[in-house]
Amino acid sequence: MFKMGANIIDREKREVLFRVFAYDKREVAVVVKSGGAIKELPMTEETPNVYSAVTAGVSLDLLYKFKIDGDQAYPDPYSCFQPFGVHGFSRLIDHEDYRWRDANWQGKDIEDLLIMEIHTGAFSGAGTFKAVAERLDYLVELGVNAVELMPVAQTPGRWNWGYDGVNLFSVNHNYGGPDDLKYLVDCCHQKNIAVILDVVYNHFGPEGNYLPVYGPYFTAKHKTPWGKAVNYDDLYSGYTRKMVLDNVRYWLEVYHFDGLRLDAVHAIKDNSPIHILQEISLTVRNLSLQQNRKLFLIAETDQNNTRIINPLDRGGYGMDAQWMDDFHHVVHTALTGEREGYYMDYGRVKDLEKVYKNYLYTGEYSKYWQRERGTDGSRNPGKQFVVAVQNHDQVGNRAGGDRLSILVEFPYLKAAAGLMLFSAYLPLIFMGEEYGEKRPFLFFTDYGDPELQQAVSRGRKEEFAQFTWENVPDPQDPETFYASKLTPRNAWDRQNQELFNFYRDLIHLRRSHPVLKKPDKDKLEVEVDQENRVARVTRWNKAITLTGLFNLGTEDVAINNMAGSEIFNSLREPYGGSENAAAGVLRKGQMIIFEQPGGK
Repeated sequence: MFKMGANIIDREKREVLFRVFAYDKREVAVVVKSGGAIKELPMTEETPNVYSAVTAGVSLDLLYKFKIDGDQAYPDPYSCFQPFGVHGFSRLIDHEDYRWRDANWQGKDIEDLLIMEIHTGAFSGAGTFKAVAERLDYLVELGVNAVELMPVAQTPGRWNWGYDGVNLFSVNHNYGGPDDLKYLVDCCHQKNIAVILDVVYNHFGPEGNYLPVYGPYFTAKHKTPWGKAVNYDDLYSGYTRKMVLDNVRYWLEVYHFDGLRLDAVHAIKDNSPIHILQEISLTVRNLSLQQNRKLFLIAETDQNNTRIINPLDRGGYGMDAQWMDDFHHVVHTALTGEREGYYMDYGRVKDLEKVYKNYLYTGEYSKYWQRERGTDGSRNPGKQFVVAVQNHDQVGNRAGGDRLSILVEFPYLKAAAGLMLFSAYLPLIFMGEEYGEKRPFLFFTDYGDPELQQAVSRGRKEEFAQFTWENVPDPQDPETFYASKLTPRNAWDRQNQELFNFYRDLIHLRRSHPVLKKPDKDKLEVEVDQENRVARVTRWNKAITLTGLFNLGTEDVAINNMAGSEIFNSLREPYGGSENAAAGVLRKGQMIIFEQPGGK
C-alpha cells in the first residue's frame, strides 16, 4: 500500500508528495505554508478514497494541513511533528537530516533487560529529551540497561501522561523535536542502554482527534471505556491497520527504538482472522531479520492471558513479554495491608509461593472482577513477564499519587526491591523508586476544552469512590504536574543515597551473578513462613545455590544454621544499616542472600 503523509521525493528540486486517506469525500486539498506564502493545492483521488498531490520548489520544513470538502483544514493523521499542538499545522520533517552514531548497535536480548520507566516531562526540571540524555551516566551508575519512555506522541496542552495522544507519528513538541528524540535514543545506544517506547493503539485522546473527519477509524461494533473502539475489524479497517503497522515500523526504523510497550492490549478489539497484535508481531519479527538487530514487544494487560505471549504457531499473539500486575499486588498488599479496590483479591504473604512461578490468578474466582480470572502461565519462561513493585499506573492511579516510600518504612522499601530483583522475571523500576522519592506521581492533564477540563476533574474524584483516599488533586491544576517532578540528586538526603546504594549494588549482583542474571523460574523455589511473614526464595544452577531471606513482618525473627556464606545484606552500613547487626537474627524488613556451592 501507499506511503501516507508528507514525504520528500526529490531534495534537489525540493519536491514533496502529500497523500491522505479520506473516505467518501467530494474534494480534498492540501494547504501549504512555505517561505511566508500560503497556497492551496487540489488533491487527486489516485485510488478509491486515497488522495495525493505533489508540489516542488518548497521549503523542506513547510507547514501543511488537509482541507476536507472545501471546509475546515485539519492536521495530517500521519504528521511527524505538530509544533503548535494538536490543533495546529503539521510540519514536514526530513528524517535524513539526523546523522546517527549507532551503526554498530545490535540491541539486547530481552532476558538481560533491567528497565527504568521514565516520564520525559517529570524526569528532570527541564522536562525534555535532551535533559534525559544528560542524565544517562546516572542510569549507567545505577545499572539500568533499558529505558522505557512513557508515550511521546502529541497530546493536548503542556503536559500529559501521554495516553491522550492523537497524532501517532508526531513527537510531543513539549519535549523537543524529532531530532532531539533521535539524539536521546542515539545517546542511550552509546551507553549500552536499550530504549523502549510506550505506544497506545487501543484508543485516541479526546481532544484534537480529527481521525473521524477522515474516515471510519472508529467503530460502534465494540465498546471501550473511551467510547467507540478503534476500527480493526469493521468496514475500511484496512486503513486503520495500515496506520498502526506503519507506526510500529516508524518508531523502530526511523527512531531506532529497540522495542515497544503496547498499552492495555486487552482493550484492543479485533475479531479479524488475523488479530492486529499478530500482525504487529509478524511486522517486528520481519524487521528484526531485515535489520539484523534484536527487537521486542512488551504488552500491558490485566487479564493474565498467556495467549498474548504464546508464539504465533501455537495460536498466540506473539508478544515477547507482558506486564504481570499480580506480582506487584502481592508484594504491595503484603507490605501495606491495603485491601481496597482490586487489592481485595490479594493480601496473603503465602501468595509469594505461587506468584514467583506463575500468575496468582490462573482461573480462580476474583472478588473484584466477580468472575474467574487468568490462565496458567507456569510453562511460560520468566523472560516473558515484566514485574515491578512500583510503576506509573500503580503510583499515579492512586488518588494522591503516593509512592511506596510514603506508605511503608524504609527497611521495607529494600525488601520490596529485593523481592523483585531476586525474582526470575524481568524487573522494571519506576523513576525515583531507586532512591525513595517521596514526591508523588500524580495524574495530570492540560486540556484546552472547558468541557473536558471539568469532566476530567469530576471523573477523577468519581474514580476513587470505592477507595477511602481523600483530597484528590485536580489533574488540570499546573501544580499537579510540577509536584510530580523528581527531586534533583543534589537535594537528596542521607536515606535517599543509602537506598540508591542498595539498588545499585543489588542490580549489579543480579546482572553479574550466574544464578541471577538469567530469568530461569524453573530453578527456583519459594517457601513462606506465614506466621512470621518471612519468605525464603531459593535459586540455583548446576554449580551454585542462592538463598534469599525476606522479613516482611513487624518483628525480628531468628535464623539459625543458615548454610553458605552471606553475599548481600540490606543492613550493611552503606544501605542505612549497621555492620554490628546481630548475626542469627533477621530484622523486620531485612533481606539477606546466602551463597553455597552445589546446585540442585
